[in-house]
Amino acid sequence: MSAEQVSSLCEQLVKAVTVIMDPASTQRYRLEALKFCEEFKEKCPICVPCGLKLAEKTQTAIVRHFGLQILEHVVKFRWNNMPRLEKVYLKNNVMGLISNGTQSILEEESHIKGVLSRIVVEMIKREWPQHWPDMLKELDTLSKQGETQTELVMFILLRLAEDVVTFQTLPTQRRRDIQQTLTQNMEKIFSFLLTTLQHNVNKYRRMKTDLAQETKAQANCRVGIAALNTLAGYIDWVALSHVTADNCKLLEMLCLLLNEPELQIGAAECLLIAVSRKGKLEDRKPLMVLFGDVAMHYILSAAQTADGEGLVEKHYVFLKRLCQVLCALGSQLCALLGSECDVETPANFGKYLDAFLAFTTHPSQFLRSSTQITWGALFRHEVLSHNPLLLAMIPKYLRASMTNLVKVGFPSKTDSPSCEYSRFDFDSDEDFNAFFNSFRAQQGEVMRMACRLDPRTGFQMAGEWLKYQLTTPLDTGPMNSRTGEGLCSIFSPSFAQWDAMTFFSESVISQMFRTLDKDDIPVNDGIDLLQLVLNFETKDPLILSCVLTNVSALFPFVTYRPEYLPQVLSKLFASVTFEVIEESKFVMSVQAPRTRAVKNVRRHACSSIIKMCRDYPQLVLPNFEMLYNHVKQLLSNELLLTQMEKCALMEALVLISNQFKDYERQKAFLEELMAPVAGLWLSPEMQRVLSDPEAFISYVGADNKIADPVLEDPSGLNRSRISFCVYTILGVVKRARWPADTEEAKAGGFLVGYTPGGNPIYRNPCTEQVLKLFDNLLALIRTHNNLYMPEMVARLGETFAKALDMLEVEKNAILGLPQPLLELYDSPVYKTVLERMQGFFCTLYDNCFHILGNAGPSMQQDFYTVDCLATQLLSSAFTNLNNIPDYRLRPMLRVFVKPLVLSCPPEYYETFVCPMLGPLFTYLHMRLSQKWQVINQRSMLCEDDAADDNPESQEMLEEQLVRLLTREVMDLITVCCVSKKGVDHNTTAAVDGDDDEAMVTEVTPPASAELTELGKCLTKQEDVCTAVLITAFTSLSWKDTLSCQRTTTQLCWPLLKQVLPGNLLPDAVSWFFISVLKGLQIHGQHDGCMAALVHLAFQIYEALRPRYTELKAVMEQIPDIHRDSLEQFDSKLLNPTPQKVADKRRKDHFKRLIAGCIEKPLGEQFRKEVHIRNLPSLFKKVKPLLGTDMLENEDGEGLTALFEP
Repeated sequence: MSAEQVSSLCEQLVKAVTVIMDPASTQRYRLEALKFCEEFKEKCPICVPCGLKLAEKTQTAIVRHFGLQILEHVVKFRWNNMPRLEKVYLKNNVMGLISNGTQSILEEESHIKGVLSRIVVEMIKREWPQHWPDMLKELDTLSKQGETQTELVMFILLRLAEDVVTFQTLPTQRRRDIQQTLTQNMEKIFSFLLTTLQHNVNKYRRMKTDLAQETKAQANCRVGIAALNTLAGYIDWVALSHVTADNCKLLEMLCLLLNEPELQIGAAECLLIAVSRKGKLEDRKPLMVLFGDVAMHYILSAAQTADGEGLVEKHYVFLKRLCQVLCALGSQLCALLGSECDVETPANFGKYLDAFLAFTTHPSQFLRSSTQITWGALFRHEVLSHNPLLLAMIPKYLRASMTNLVKVGFPSKTDSPSCEYSRFDFDSDEDFNAFFNSFRAQQGEVMRMACRLDPRTGFQMAGEWLKYQLTTPLDTGPMNSRTGEGLCSIFSPSFAQWDAMTFFSESVISQMFRTLDKDDIPVNDGIDLLQLVLNFETKDPLILSCVLTNVSALFPFVTYRPEYLPQVLSKLFASVTFEVIEESKFVMSVQAPRTRAVKNVRRHACSSIIKMCRDYPQLVLPNFEMLYNHVKQLLSNELLLTQMEKCALMEALVLISNQFKDYERQKAFLEELMAPVAGLWLSPEMQRVLSDPEAFISYVGADNKIADPVLEDPSGLNRSRISFCVYTILGVVKRARWPADTEEAKAGGFLVGYTPGGNPIYRNPCTEQVLKLFDNLLALIRTHNNLYMPEMVARLGETFAKALDMLEVEKNAILGLPQPLLELYDSPVYKTVLERMQGFFCTLYDNCFHILGNAGPSMQQDFYTVDCLATQLLSSAFTNLNNIPDYRLRPMLRVFVKPLVLSCPPEYYETFVCPMLGPLFTYLHMRLSQKWQVINQRSMLCEDDAADDNPESQEMLEEQLVRLLTREVMDLITVCCVSKKGVDHNTTAAVDGDDDEAMVTEVTPPASAELTELGKCLTKQEDVCTAVLITAFTSLSWKDTLSCQRTTTQLCWPLLKQVLPGNLLPDAVSWFFISVLKGLQIHGQHDGCMAALVHLAFQIYEALRPRYTELKAVMEQIPDIHRDSLEQFDSKLLNPTPQKVADKRRKDHFKRLIAGCIEKPLGEQFRKEVHIRNLPSLFKKVKPLLGTDMLENEDGEGLTALFEP
């Protein structure tokens, strides 16, 4: 094509690029220009000359960049079809551009350098080493031309390492060829990189002080930075011998560069990567050179200089890197010392510890936290933990922790030097708060490890700090708490100190009791401290909360001096009724709502009493009467305590009554304790209220219209009576138990017989009392469920129209929105009577189901043999489920159905569990299918925004709830059906894990995933089995990756395996297989899900294809399937040879067959495929019979000649 055509096309392209990049262009023009450019790249036969012309130095940077992009496009997408001469022409021209086609190193735009190096790397990926053996030689020659070219060569080498080793963005064989050749030439490459670095650094150092030479110095500096970046791309994966070659010359250079401001960050980055290397311990031994005098000196002086220059972002980033280097050094030392490598504790270990402590005491909270894991490793290490230098460091570390535990450094504040650093590290106070809480927990761990080595020092420091806080006047700071005048808020200096001191003393005291022998415990000191704390009076709820924690921390000392128990109890009981405003105890109707800080103190005191009774029941037993009278006195005034507080105190009494170890005595006590509840609960009025939804709404006051929603609440007392009964039943069911020791249980009259398997059967002293109240409890649950019927919702009063909705707190938790910090403590617990009503319904609903969930483990056979229990539950707990919202159904499944089923003895599976779970599973499948259908339709219709008046936040909430409910249901089915050895089914923590939870890529289901006895029983019942199978396999295509992955790995195959021996209908088999393929269409883009689903599809096809030809028909419908390949796979499957093909190879073959239905990530769906052809193999496979070395021929020159640059 003629030069004129090239010129005129280039003019058009320049215009088009200008339009695209001009902010003033209209969208239509921009799109037309873009279309023109894209079509040119795709179709024009003269891309190369045009690209080269546009890339000339005379053009503007934007046009040159576009010209180079054209050339990159040609190499990526047209290379395979280009004639050899054209490839050579393009290659030579690109190398020419590097040689003299760019501006000088300081003037050239970085995006031009980037695209130019990318073009070279794309050619290398396609041609080196087989067709371009001199590539390294050519790069070497280019670098000799000057700094500009050397920098580009560095970019090329870095990009090559990233593509081939880090991101692995090319086919396996090509990747292997290039990586092997790189490895073989690594000595030369490394030597080249080091020489370049050294040469340019030396020149830079010589010239940087000479103003006349400033530009040259800057150019050398740029090359130095590029060399460091490139080294960072190689140090991570090359043989460690290259990193430590020549007496660790590289590490020495990097240490020297730490004191060079322009190069120090790059040097620290390289050093960090080198010191973090894993691998054989023997190979890592030379890294210990960094503990030597020279290296230590450079590292420490660099740290001091960077820190001495105040807070500058660049220096701060460098300090973080140095801190990481010291951490990694510590990890290497821990790995090497005490191993077979014969490494001694370094002479400079003390110097290292001092430097490390300096980072632990730095104002930056982030730097402080970065050191914790390494401190833990040092304190835990079998050799170092006995080192006198480390032991001498413990008091200093604890002293530093005393400062570090104080929560200061909020980015919005200016009350500490840490604040300034936090503004670099955290976006908001909430962000900082979340970080600080995990940092504090980590410090607690490490402090406990330190105290294991030196328990007395920690205790002594805790005692001093506690005494100091008890005598220091309160400083509430500039912000007053809304709880009351002169009280602390969570930002007050005094609270921050108290809070830190409390955490410190709790950590070190608990560890001291675990470490020291009983006789070595400093009992007198402990009791002195306890007395000081008990005598300390405060009206500040936040401080009182800390005081209570200190009482609990010091309580183990009371086991040595039981005479102090009454004083402790008095202190705790006084706090149970804590108020800021005294009068409010009596004026209930116009009480100022309690703030959360006050509520927390009261709750804290209650839980301290419960904890004491749970952990030290023998100690409290002699004081039982005193405790009982205290509680009776508090319960006699109906308004003094909330229902939860009353119940907590009763729970404490029940826990102590377990120590009677006498069935009749405990039963009589529980009867007396529950008499007021029974009287109230079984009264005719309550019976009427509990069994009729209308009467219930009226009784709790939800049908009223209230003029003043803050102060007026006429039915508050009625609600609290219902709550009191439910709380008490729950407390008793949860806490009353028979003795753990079988002999004691037998002697006390708790043992009633043995199961056929020989296990003891116990009776619970609370059974009679609780079952008496059971009918009304079921009536309340049925009534509560019926409140959600449309006609009942319509009866709610104007004020309470949303009484059955979720609380804002619940919504925020589900949407993952953080709670504003101050509000947690300073706002009233419930601001309006509507919020109180919402809280009442929510808690009541949960607690009723907690009772049912605890009834099985608590009353065992006495509960499961209740007449028609399954029918009763179906007609109460499972009534009107259609109207029950997802946020109510979730807790029901978790706190009631799951524990009820898991604790059921096997003999009641057929009579109780199957009749209950069958209809439930069928219903849940129907419900979830409908919900997901709505979500899928919504996402299909999302273009038509006007169609729905549902606000987006509401949709997000609904969708997230469906996800969480799905996980709950699948979890329930899994724990019922599948046993995974070594897994505790009672843990529910993971059920509502976040969506972005790290997807596990481990795929093969655990070999021990077998059906449980209950699972087998359920699968024998046809309707239950069908419901479970259909739910499991349908759920694979619901848009929840977490649920899909768990179900695929844990549930689907064990269930299907159970029904394989029967006669499955061909349609059913096809449906199971199609369901898995549909799952791949939805979730194939997620590696974890994809691997698990492919494995499941493979298992199904292998197991069922021999019996069902229908599966082949399904396979044939997969888009782009290779029929021949399928035939080949099938014939191997149906006619197995004696030598079985390896599982992995069969699975890979199968994965290639079904690739057409595996969804790609969105970013890859519309990406143009890049095809890189394999080149002739570098190493021919040698037949084992020939003992000759194929790499050497007669001339002694083998393929190795290719790699010589």
